[in-house]
This record gives sequence, C-alpha cells and structure tokens, in this order.
Amino acid sequence: MNIFARILLPAFFLVLPAAAAFADDWPAKPVKLMVPWAPGGSVDVLARILQPHLQEGLKQPMVVDNKAGAGGNIGTDIIAKSPPDGYSLLFSVNSTHVMNPALMPAMPFKPVDDFAPISVLTRVINVLVVNSSLPANDVRELVILAKSQPKALAYGSAGIGSPPHLAMEQFRRAAGIDLLHVPYKGGAPATADLAAGRVQVMITAYANVQQYIAAGRLRLLAVTEPKRLAELPNVPTIAETVAGYDFSSYYGLLAPKDTPESVRTRLNAEARRIMALPDVKNKLDSLGLVPATTTPDEYDKLLRADLVKWTRLIKEMGVRAE
Repeated sequence: MNIFARILLPAFFLVLPAAAAFADDWPAKPVKLMVPWAPGGSVDVLARILQPHLQEGLKQPMVVDNKAGAGGNIGTDIIAKSPPDGYSLLFSVNSTHVMNPALMPAMPFKPVDDFAPISVLTRVINVLVVNSSLPANDVRELVILAKSQPKALAYGSAGIGSPPHLAMEQFRRAAGIDLLHVPYKGGAPATADLAAGRVQVMITAYANVQQYIAAGRLRLLAVTEPKRLAELPNVPTIAETVAGYDFSSYYGLLAPKDTPESVRTRLNAEARRIMALPDVKNKLDSLGLVPATTTPDEYDKLLRADLVKWTRLIKEMGVRAE
C-alpha cells in the first residue's frame, strides 16, 4: 500500500459517520428561502404559503429573502454561490434557468449545473386570451383573422424576452401569422391594456386574467400546455389547432450544487407532503398554480431538456432581453 492509500483510506471511513451525523442534525439553525423576485408576486406568495408548513415539518425557522432583479438572476446567483449545507434554498422559476441563458449575453451562474434539484412544486396555468370585442371565438378564428390582416392585431407582453413574449412569439411562428408586439414594463399594465382593448391578444398566467374573463372583458381561447387541463377541462389547447405548440412554465425548489443527497431527499418528502395538503391546494388555486411535485432526478431532466429547447427556439426567434 503506497503512502497516499495509507493516508486516504482511514479518512474515507471517517466520512461515512460524518455524513450520517449531518443528515441526523440537519437542520440545526434557520434556513434561508431565496425568492429572486419582488414581494407580492406569485413566486413570493408560493414561498410564503409553504413557509409555515416547512417550519412545522423541519422544526426550524424558514426565512423568506427577496432579492429581485435581472430576470431572477440576482437572487439565483446568490444561491448558486452559497455553501451547499442545506441552509440556502431557492424558489425557482424555469425561465431563469432555461430562457435567460439564451437571452442574456453573460450569465453569472451555470443554469443547471450550479444547482441541486429538489422538486418541481407547481405548474403555472397559462392561457391565450383576446379582448372580447375581437371577432375570434377560438384559436382557428384568431389565426384566420390575423392572416387576413397582417400586423393589424397587437399583442402585449411583460417586456422583451419575458415568458409571455416568448410564448406569443412561439405561437406566432407556429401559426404562420404576423402580429405587432407591444412590450410593457410588467404584466399588470399589459393586462390592463388588453382589457381596455389597446392590445388585442396575449398569453399570460390564468390568475392574471381570471377576473376579466369572468367580467366578460376578455375571452379565453385556449391553454398553452399540450394536453387539456383537469382544472379547465372544457378549454381546448393551442396544440389542437396549431400542431406541436407547447408552452409550459413551472416553479420549483433548488439548492446549491453538492448539497447532500440526504438533505434533498428530506426536502423532497416535505415538498410532497405540503403540496398534498388541501388548504395549500385551495390557496394555490387562486393563483392559477397546480401542485406538481417530482423527484430530484425528474426535475433535473426537465430543466436540461427545456434548456436545449429554449436555446434553440430563442436563437431561431432572434430575441434578446432588454
């Protein structure tokens, strides 16, 4: 046995009980829950819905920390560079990890490799809506109308490179239509102008437009996922008219890379427990969010597949962030 083997072999066996002790002791202090968006948004509300349940299950304070900016990159980068000890977690939005890398010339972190997935938490219900004055009652009629009047119809978005912008560009290209893009500084003013008829079309989260649909100011045409949703069973998908269309968004829980598997396994079990609670589901319904937990491996594969998909699509679209 050489000198390196004599030194390393005892150390190897010391690692095993240390790892077991870490799993037994964690968490031994408060855990930071990073939300890389401003307070009051749907990701922040999700974190605050889950916070007391995580505290109850893990027997330690869970501290929500908002660090907004750069499309989610600022807060996300803080977690990417945090110690992998289980005390810094990220409430993530898929757009930061699979869209931003293709939109922004320089990323401060590796979008997938710098993180250890725990679980997808929710799907976001996204819908295609039009102002109620528009003579289009379904996706087919909207496509026919748009083809008959190139660039006459305008769609709003939360800004250049935002998920609503990319969703509509994907739709426009797949349907072979020409629409005018009107970017806004956020989703709220875009939705308000859609309801007022200053723009005619939009893809956005269902929660953002539900009240306008109920009031008859907007017409719901379709959901953006490839299959009909149990939550809106009578609403068709865009893909039923425009073959292959699929725009899905989701929120999840990530940790810094190299976070111990024992910690991630426990957090995954907590996520599954909490997302199955009836009161949590009821609160999420009002946000247009659907519980959708996964294994860490499933979440990792989903992010990697979507990163490839959106890198290709954004390159084809020629879109760059503002």
